[in-house]
Amino acid sequence: MAEKENCIRVTRAMKRRAEAAAVVEQTPTKKRVVLGELPYLQNAAVSANEGSAVEPQKQKCRNRTRTRTRAKKALPIPEAAPPTAQEVDTAPLDPQMCEPYARDIYEYLHKLEVDPNRRPLPDYLAKVQKDITANMRGVLVDWLVEVAEEYKLLSDTLYLTVSYVDRFLSLNSLNRKMLQLLGVSSMLIASKYEEITPPHVEELCYITDNTYTKEEVCKMEADILKSLNFDLGNPTIKTILRRFNRVADESNKDPGLHFEFLGYYLAELSLLDYNCVKFLPSLVAASVIFLARFIIQPKMHPWTSSLQQYSGYKPSELRECVLIIHDLYLGRRGGSLQAIREKYKRHKFKCVAVMPSPPEIPPYYLEDLVE
Repeated sequence: MAEKENCIRVTRAMKRRAEAAAVVEQTPTKKRVVLGELPYLQNAAVSANEGSAVEPQKQKCRNRTRTRTRAKKALPIPEAAPPTAQEVDTAPLDPQMCEPYARDIYEYLHKLEVDPNRRPLPDYLAKVQKDITANMRGVLVDWLVEVAEEYKLLSDTLYLTVSYVDRFLSLNSLNRKMLQLLGVSSMLIASKYEEITPPHVEELCYITDNTYTKEEVCKMEADILKSLNFDLGNPTIKTILRRFNRVADESNKDPGLHFEFLGYYLAELSLLDYNCVKFLPSLVAASVIFLARFIIQPKMHPWTSSLQQYSGYKPSELRECVLIIHDLYLGRRGGSLQAIREKYKRHKFKCVAVMPSPPEIPPYYLEDLVE
C-alpha cells in the first residue's frame, strides 16, 4: 500500500510536458560571441528570443523598434570642422598626452630649445674644429643609425646622441681619430637617459671593432657630461614632431602611418646634413610636416593657417630648411649615406623611402599665406 501511495500517476498532459522539455534540452546552445562579433551582439540577443512563444503584438513592437534603429543608423553624420590649435591640445584623445598641461609643456620646451647653452654653434666646424669636416660628421651619424638599429634603440636616443655630439664639438676641438669614440660615448649617455635597458660599455666597444677600450669610453663619457654641464634633456625634432603630427592629421584627407613614417624618415635625414644644425628643432619639425604633405599630395598646398598658427612658422621661414631636406630625400645631398634610406625601405616603415616626389617645389608654396 505504501509503495502504491508513493507512485506518481502519469497522465497524458504530463507526457506532453515531458516531450516538450526534452525538445528544449536537445536544442543546440548559442555560439559564444567573440570580440570581432561584438557589433552584432544586440541582434544576436534578439534572434535568441525568436524561438520563444512571444505574443504577436510584442513581436511587432520589437520589429518597429529595430526598423527605427536601423533608420537612425542610416542617417548621414555631419562632418565636424577641423579643430583649432587650442582644441587639439584640449581634446581628450589620450590621457597619457596630458592635454590640460600640453600648452604649458611645449612652451617650456620652446624656451629650452632657444637656450644658447643647450644649442650647438651653427658654424662650429669653421670656428672650433680643425680636423673634422661636414662629411666626416655625416658618416658618423649614418653609422650611429646602424648602431641604433643593431641594439634596437629608440629614435629619441638617436636624436639625443647627435645633439650631444654637435654640442660637444661646439665646445671642444677634437682629433678625427676620436670622432667615433665621441659618437659611441654620446650614444651611451643618451641610452642611459632614454632606454629601459641601455647597451653595456663592452657592447659599444665591440661595435667599434674594439678600436677603443672600456676605460676610454668611460673617460669620454665623463668629458661629455662635464662639457654639457649635465644638461641632457633637450627637446629634439622628434619631441616637437609628435605634436605637429596631431594637427597635420586633422587636416589630411588621408591620414595614416604613411604620413607619420614619412615624417620620421625626413626628420632623420635632416640629422645627416651639417647645414641643418643651425635650425631649431621646432623649425625642422615644421619643415618636415610641410615636405611630407607635399610629397603625399603635391597638387595641394602643403601649409594651412592651422599649421601656421600651431607651429608659429610661415612658409617663407621654412624655405631654406625645406629645400635642404628635399634635396636629401631626392639624394642630391648625402647620396652616399645609405643607413637611414635602407632603414625606411622596409615594410615595417611602409617603404616610405621609395615614395616618389616631384623634383622641384613650386615657389608659391614657399610664400606666406594670404589671409
